[in-house]
Amino acid sequence: MAEYSAVPGFRFSEVQELLAAYTEFDYVFTDTPEEPGPALESYLRVALRSPERAGEALRQIEDLLTVGLFSPEIEDEVDLLPRVRPTDGRNVEESFRIIRGHLTAFLEGELRPPEMVPQRPWEWRERFPELAGLLGGYFHQDMFHEYPSHREAVDDYMANASVEERRRAVEELLELMRTAETDETLEEATEALGMHVYPPSGVELRQWLVDLVGVVKNYSGA
Repeated sequence: MAEYSAVPGFRFSEVQELLAAYTEFDYVFTDTPEEPGPALESYLRVALRSPERAGEALRQIEDLLTVGLFSPEIEDEVDLLPRVRPTDGRNVEESFRIIRGHLTAFLEGELRPPEMVPQRPWEWRERFPELAGLLGGYFHQDMFHEYPSHREAVDDYMANASVEERRRAVEELLELMRTAETDETLEEATEALGMHVYPPSGVELRQWLVDLVGVVKNYSGA
């Protein structure tokens, strides 16, 4: 499955991020005028922490609908968006209008998504962006082609990360372990965040993450 991320300077960058949530729910708009579908709920849970994202998505959707989805003016930009299919006889513009209504209700405090752990890899990555960089960037499946051990990978991360990035990593590690209450969920979460190697031999995943908090925290002084 392709992963989508915003293109710098892209006119519809936040719409691209919004639609990325739908790519993990079969590329289908399942929202109805009455309630958002699971993909939009996933996006709104992320937006609870960054409401300005929902505001920007709303602005961009209004721009898109005003110009017209099939206008030559935005043809190149629209080509960069994930191809999400409408349902129930609606067209894509009608689906965007439904999303617009839910975003408006969310921003006005009339809609709140159900609280639950992230349901798809996209939501895990959006909720824990620094960990996606740490785990996905240093503990991927080819890690041992680059580093002889986990500690060397951690040391390289710390040497290249800013104080602020290390501080966020500590905060996100602690929140991740609170959010993923079971070992199974924690394994799913770290895999979604890009970790594709096992912890050091003889160390459980949760304990390794606890140890990682200490290493990064002591290095950064957070």
